[in-house]
Amino acid sequence: MIYLASNSPRRRELLQQIHVRFEPLLFRGPGRHDHDIAEHELPGEDAVSYVRRVAMAKAEGGVQRMHWRSLPRRLLLAADTTLEVDGRIVGKPDDGEHAVAILQSLSGRSHRVLTAVVVSDGMRFEQRLSTSEVRFRRLSEAEIRHYVATGEAADKAGAYGIQGRAALFIEEIRGSYTGIMGLPLFETGALLHEFGYPL
Repeated sequence: MIYLASNSPRRRELLQQIHVRFEPLLFRGPGRHDHDIAEHELPGEDAVSYVRRVAMAKAEGGVQRMHWRSLPRRLLLAADTTLEVDGRIVGKPDDGEHAVAILQSLSGRSHRVLTAVVVSDGMRFEQRLSTSEVRFRRLSEAEIRHYVATGEAADKAGAYGIQGRAALFIEEIRGSYTGIMGLPLFETGALLHEFGYPL
């Protein structure tokens, strides 16, 4: 059994896929509203530095919760996913109109999806980064608004979920499908192996 420092249902599904038993360390709200995890961009911060920093902050926050709650000591896993377009960091949409604007910026072109994964035993922290490229076909305004109206764009980096209806938008991916979903299983398995977790 490990602790999962994430509220993401996709990450839970992916861990279940590889038969990793976990207990969620629930946060007070969605990650970006948890006051001890600063998910805003720092001045001059690039996407790789950003996603690595936030994933590490989530892991450190999770370890702190283990101590605060006097929980049994176990491995802890945390991750963060972000998109990069033209050197800009693209996170989760604030609302429906923001989701529309994000999807318009992704239409007919490629973007990068970066997911950083951290595993910790409470003292040692190890991290891996997955980088993938996703190309969207050109999307009409009606398609974008219909997609956003389904609610699927909410609370997802880049305002889309590759495992859902947005798969219809994607011409090509290069990299890790599970990394684009939010938890790259190759890197996750390698990290768990480093800590002696049997897979």
